[in-house]
Amino acid sequence: MKTLMKTLSSWMLLAALCAPAAHAADDPDAQRLLQRLQALDADPVQRGFAQYERLQARQAVDAYANARGDRALPLQVAEWRVETAETAARTETIRREIGELDRERSDLLVEASRQEAERARQEAERLRVQAQIQAEEAARLRMAAESESSARQEAEIMLDGVASDQAAKLRAARAREAELARREAELMRAVEEGDDD
Repeated sequence: MKTLMKTLSSWMLLAALCAPAAHAADDPDAQRLLQRLQALDADPVQRGFAQYERLQARQAVDAYANARGDRALPLQVAEWRVETAETAARTETIRREIGELDRERSDLLVEASRQEAERARQEAERLRVQAQIQAEEAARLRMAAESESSARQEAEIMLDGVASDQAAKLRAARAREAELARREAELMRAVEEGDDD
């Protein structure tokens, strides 16, 4: 139905454009109104909008140009129709611009969301790598601490062993010293007993 109305409006507009406006050429008001309609037709943005309203405006201008007697009312109607056509074309232009802006806004929001998701993914990856590095560092420190502890234990065991050896040697030296002192005392007694004889 909309397509049929649009086609019909286009044909009516074409017929109105082709119809001769004999009296319009002689009337400055009609000329002025026709120029406003021609400006709409020439506008690359608005030329496709408000076809029906422009057709009504052209018919009203023609009716005014062909009117006899008191032409004030037909002129007022023609003025209103032309203004309506201009307003309808501007409104449709603005509506289209709003639609384009809404689409651009939606695209920008989608892009912003995509970029935010990418940033979040990169941050998560950075945190994962950082956590992995920290875990590896903690493991390295733990292994170093365990190795140090093991080395300390081995050193303590070795020191204990050395101390035990030294203590044993000291005990043995003291025992030999005591043995020598005992023998020396026996020899001294034997010498003294020999002298008595």
